[in-house]
Amino acid sequence: MASSTNKKKDQRREARNRLRIEREAQARRARLRGRLLVGGSLVAVLGIAAAAGVYASNSAASSGSSAPAGSADPDAAGKPFVQPANTTGKDGVVIPYGKADAQHTLTVWLDPRCPYCAGVEIGLGRTIKEQADAGEYKVEYRFATFLDSALGGGKGSKRAVNALGAAANEGPEKFMEYLQVLYRNHPEKETDDKYGSTATLLELAAQVPGLRTPAFDGAVKDLTYMPWTEKVGKAFHDEGVKGTPAVFVDGKQITVNTGRGIDSVTPEVFGKLIAENRKG
Repeated sequence: MASSTNKKKDQRREARNRLRIEREAQARRARLRGRLLVGGSLVAVLGIAAAAGVYASNSAASSGSSAPAGSADPDAAGKPFVQPANTTGKDGVVIPYGKADAQHTLTVWLDPRCPYCAGVEIGLGRTIKEQADAGEYKVEYRFATFLDSALGGGKGSKRAVNALGAAANEGPEKFMEYLQVLYRNHPEKETDDKYGSTATLLELAAQVPGLRTPAFDGAVKDLTYMPWTEKVGKAFHDEGVKGTPAVFVDGKQITVNTGRGIDSVTPEVFGKLIAENRKG
């Protein structure tokens, strides 16, 4: 009897926690909605495509770095290249999630400082995880870091990718949970370099049960995966992706933002887009 009572209490607690997370996400979407920077100089650098709901990259920033094009980021200088576990592709620039034998592939490009990316992950992240878990497709997460330079300087995009690499090293589930936590707590202003703070990245990681291992904490503090992060950011430009978020189904790009602020399409519309654009 006591065991049954405790189980019910746990279920109610979990339900309350899910409701709290959803309310927080809704509140954050409301605060972020429409808060796009439209100053003339910033528009020139970013090429903001508000109607499409993306941040367009500046091709001049082909190094993917907050340093001048072609120069190494100081945070990566002198560090050996270390590829996180559970990554694939040349130099491990892809973080996969889902069943490796899934027939279809969903490729998702994100920049940690991109508010449109936050809209996609807040609105569709749970759906993507559930569909990947069900074997409808496998997901290939790929990252850009151009907003550190495009937003006038900062380290948040690259340090967040370094931390996401550390999370992937702990396991695909840990990575997925941490990705969601980062976007649920996305800065309300694009110029806020929130994720440039090691303390913030570690504090948010504490929301993912079991993520704060000595290996994870050490990699975030010591910037272990920064040389890897450089390669991840460079791949975004090398492959000709024009902005974030960029989502592809079996290689065909689909539009997952509504064009109304940062809002994503609904899970229902997303499901139709998947069905209409997958091969076979």
